[in-house]
Amino acid sequence: MRRYLTLALSLLAASAWLFARQPAAKTVSTAQSSEAASAAGLQKLFEAKIKDEWEALKNKDKKAYGDLLADDYQGVEVDGKGERSKLQAINEVVDGNVFNYTLWGYKMIPLAPDAAFVIYEVTMQFPPKAQVRYSRVYITELWVKRAGEWKELHYQETHVK
Repeated sequence: MRRYLTLALSLLAASAWLFARQPAAKTVSTAQSSEAASAAGLQKLFEAKIKDEWEALKNKDKKAYGDLLADDYQGVEVDGKGERSKLQAINEVVDGNVFNYTLWGYKMIPLAPDAAFVIYEVTMQFPPKAQVRYSRVYITELWVKRAGEWKELHYQETHVK
């Protein structure tokens, strides 16, 4: 009898332990799926902002381009002219010659709730009479959330052959 009582108590304890563990597993799974959904939403947000950025460059829209940049923005382009401030980058928009572009290969790396690193490639097409018609560039951007808005803080281009 004592043996059966010990066995019954052991089974009861094991069942209670297993039952108590199940909600914890669900909570972790729910948290992971929530994080994944949040990351996917954030990636879509940056893809849209980057498309807006390239549309502004294509259309030579200084205001739209400037609205995306942080006040302390710094950018480095493949032309070898060094870093540009926000004001310098905005003033160069009218001199751009992007006729069309294709964005692809997005990768977003969240760094903090208010910072993210975005990597992508762009193939730029220049006007039909340009000496060089196409250029492929690998781009990294650092985005920060300031006063509730995402702004581009740093931009870096690398030419891809």
